[in-house]
Amino acid sequence: MQPRRPGQHETYYPVDRDDGMMALRNFGDKKPTIGLGVYVDESAVVIGDVRLHDGVSIWPGAVLRADDDRVEVRDGSAVMDMAFAEAPKGKPVIVGRNSLISHSARLHGCSVGDRTLVGICAIVLDEASVGDDCIVAAGALVPPGMVIRPGSMVLGSPAKVVREVTGNEKAWLTKELEVLGAKASTYRHQQ
Repeated sequence: MQPRRPGQHETYYPVDRDDGMMALRNFGDKKPTIGLGVYVDESAVVIGDVRLHDGVSIWPGAVLRADDDRVEVRDGSAVMDMAFAEAPKGKPVIVGRNSLISHSARLHGCSVGDRTLVGICAIVLDEASVGDDCIVAAGALVPPGMVIRPGSMVLGSPAKVVREVTGNEKAWLTKELEVLGAKASTYRHQQ
């Protein structure tokens, strides 16, 4: 990773293929960029215009593919084991700050807000927008174009809003991301 330069406005830096992180791959002139304190597991695959902001963690077997459009994971978010994100042409994938994309979740050309959980095996499809402070329950299918208002709990296939997210659920997500951040730091220093 390149050091921060005085006056630099971006919080992430282009990655060259020779930096020793085999999980990061260029696609033509599209290169992954990573911020400070980012952990990418060696078995994850990060291809093309993927932007990993400060404190992001990408766990074993996750695939982030941005050979057509960008995949952006903002500060403090985690993409867990076997999750997949792909950005088809004209449909970037954006994951907000302090969000958790859980095990085997699928994101395809969609956006996920800040402090949001996308549960185990949940799927969020093209041009769907999940607001801040939401929970997409395990196994839910958010169909193309669906807009989920902030603070919503959704479940089912197709996904339906069933209630508001509780304070306890929000606190759990914050704590879970703290635990993951500590683990990511340990793993990062072992690489």
